Amino acid sequence: MIRYAKPTTVDEALALLGGGTWRILAGGTDFYPVQGSKPFRDNVLDVNGLTTLRGIVETASHWIVGARTTWTDVIRHPLPPAFDALKQAAREVGSAQIQNVASVAGNLCNASPAADGVPGLLVLDAEVELRSVAATRHLPLSQFILGNRRTALQPGEMVTAIRVPKPSGTSAFVKLGARRYLVISIAMVAARLVVENGTVADAAVAVGSCSAVASRLAGVEAALRGLAVGAGLVAAVRSAPMVELSPIADVRGSAEYRLDAVREIVARAVLAATQTPAGDKVAA
Repeated sequence: MIRYAKPTTVDEALALLGGGTWRILAGGTDFYPVQGSKPFRDNVLDVNGLTTLRGIVETASHWIVGARTTWTDVIRHPLPPAFDALKQAAREVGSAQIQNVASVAGNLCNASPAADGVPGLLVLDAEVELRSVAATRHLPLSQFILGNRRTALQPGEMVTAIRVPKPSGTSAFVKLGARRYLVISIAMVAARLVVENGTVADAAVAVGSCSAVASRLAGVEAALRGLAVGAGLVAAVRSAPMVELSPIADVRGSAEYRLDAVREIVARAVLAATQTPAGDKVAA
């Protein structure tokens, strides 16, 4: 027989994880659709009773996002402009009803290439806090998601928080879908830029839905650094290498279309992050 447990403390949850194999249930917005009509075969560990894992806290060096923090919590919490891309992505995670219950950590652990929250966290240099009975470790988000539906979680571990070092700059998120609302991404981009005296001092750009794992674009970031804010940023995006991308063709779009479209939305995200009007067409 399968077991169901709903612990009320993190220590209790970790003790259960250390004593057997469990499938963790958080918001449930992916858990139940994936399960479908199939009978349950795994023990279910319901973490919705872990109230200490919900909320956003500022420390001297980091912003700490609890694993059970919802996307609505992210939208409503006062955060610096560097988090604007993440807030914009939060508004694209399904409907308002989904945003009210879906957790940030669940979005990461689901490890979908089209997970809306991942690019916005990548440009913030986020790391994932993983706890077990034996230890706590911190892993960069870029090393946590290993592939489609695959993460670096070890047996007995659970995500307890997402840690973001105090960021600077401003950011923006642009999503391309087949319709305006409630759609899985064809491609999506988060960009965070630090501008000093009209020049890009630092840049972070991440793309999702165009590779097995959302990734930072090192070539684009390097091309943007040192440039004056303005139309030159578009030219830099147009010519910069994007070797990290390897999109597939599916019902939402061909690989060729994704590669063309992503340059357009990278340019739009970069200009939006610098609060420069993009116009109707930018790069494509």
